[in-house]
Amino acid sequence: MAGDRFEDVQKAIDREWMFRSLREMILIRSENPFDDAPAEGYRETEMAGYLAGQLSTLGLEVETREVRPGRPNVFGRLKGKQGRSALMLAGHMDTARTTGYPEAYDVKETNGRMYGRGACDMKAALAAYLGVVRALRDTGMRLNGDLIVCGIVDEEYQMLGSKAIGQAGRMADQGIIGEPTHLNVCPANKGRVSTKIITRGRAAHSSVPEKGINAIDQMAKVIRAFGDYNRELLGRTPHPLCGHGRFTPGVIHGGVQVNMVPDVCELEVDRRTLPGESRESVYAEFHERIRRAAEGDPDFVYEITAPTWLIAPNDISPEEPVVTALRAAHQRIFGKDPGVEAFVAGSDAPYMGFPTVICGPGGIAQAHTTCEFVDLQEVADAARLYLHAVLQLLG
Repeated sequence: MAGDRFEDVQKAIDREWMFRSLREMILIRSENPFDDAPAEGYRETEMAGYLAGQLSTLGLEVETREVRPGRPNVFGRLKGKQGRSALMLAGHMDTARTTGYPEAYDVKETNGRMYGRGACDMKAALAAYLGVVRALRDTGMRLNGDLIVCGIVDEEYQMLGSKAIGQAGRMADQGIIGEPTHLNVCPANKGRVSTKIITRGRAAHSSVPEKGINAIDQMAKVIRAFGDYNRELLGRTPHPLCGHGRFTPGVIHGGVQVNMVPDVCELEVDRRTLPGESRESVYAEFHERIRRAAEGDPDFVYEITAPTWLIAPNDISPEEPVVTALRAAHQRIFGKDPGVEAFVAGSDAPYMGFPTVICGPGGIAQAHTTCEFVDLQEVADAARLYLHAVLQLLG
C-alpha cells in the first residue's frame, strides 16, 4: 500500500522548486562562529528564519528554540492523523568557514551540479526535506504519524543544537540526518577525542642547558610513547562498520626563542573512537603510555587538558525501522539493497535522543573544501528516498 502511495506522491516532487530553495539557502551565509561572538554571516538565525518561513508556508506547525543568542533550532511539525509515532528529518544549518574560498557565495549551476558553501554539507538535504513536505501537501497526503523537519545549530563545532534536542526529551521515535553519504545508509560513525598533552620543564639560558629542564626533550618521550599506538589499535577487534580507532599527533608548540631552554611544550592529539569507547577510557590509555615512557625520570611533569574536541560515536542497530525503511527505499527506487556502512565523520546523530541514521546527498570529499558542490540528481533522489521512508514509517 505504501508503495502505491509513493508512486503517486513522488510525481509531485518539484525538482526545480527544490533546486531554487537550495540556491536560496546557499546564498544565506551561516558560517559557524566557533569561539567568536555570533554575528551576521557567522550564526544560524538568518537560515533559521528562511527555513521557518518555508515550513510555515507549507502548512507545518513551526517552533524555534534558541540554543544560544542568535542561534535557534527550528522545528516544523506535520501532524499525522493518529500521532502515535514521529519521524524527524534533521540537518544542521551552519557551515564551515570560507577562508581561501572567494567563490563560496558565487552560487553556480553547471553540468548538473550546484556549487557553493553548504551545497552538500548540508543544505542539499534540507532542500530535499522541503521537497518531500511540498509533495505531501500538494497531493493532499495525510500521514498517520507526525513528520518533523528540524534545522540544527552548531554541528560544525560543539554540537550544541543536537545536544539541546536530546536533553529536551525524546522528540521523535526515529530520525534521519542527511549528511553527505552519496545516499549510502550509515547507522554508525566514529567519535572523536582531541586534547592537548603539555610537558613542563625549567627555563634556562642555552649556554648552560644543564641548569634547565627542556620541555621539548620531555615531549620527545611522549611522542615515542605513542609510536606503536596505531599498530596496537589496528590489532584490536574492529567494530563491524567503523573498523578500528586511530590516533594522530596533529599540532605541536614549544619554546619562545632559540637561545632559551623551553619550559613548556604542547602537543595536540586526535583520537578517533569506536562505539563503546569513552573519553575516560581514552584518557586512561594516554596516561598509561606516558607513565611507562617517563618511568625513572623524577623531573618529568606533564598534564592532559580537557578535550579540545569531544564528539560521541553513533551506533544504532541495522535492524532499526528507519534503517530498514531507507534500504527498502533503495530497493524500490534503484533496484538494489545498498546494505549499511559507517559514516566517516562525526555527526549530530548520537545526541538526538532517539535512533538516528545518516543518509544524504553529496560526498564528504566535497565538504569543507574550496570547491564544494552537490550533484542535483542526488538531491532529487534523496527526496524520493526520504519520501518512501516517510510513507513506510508513518503512512
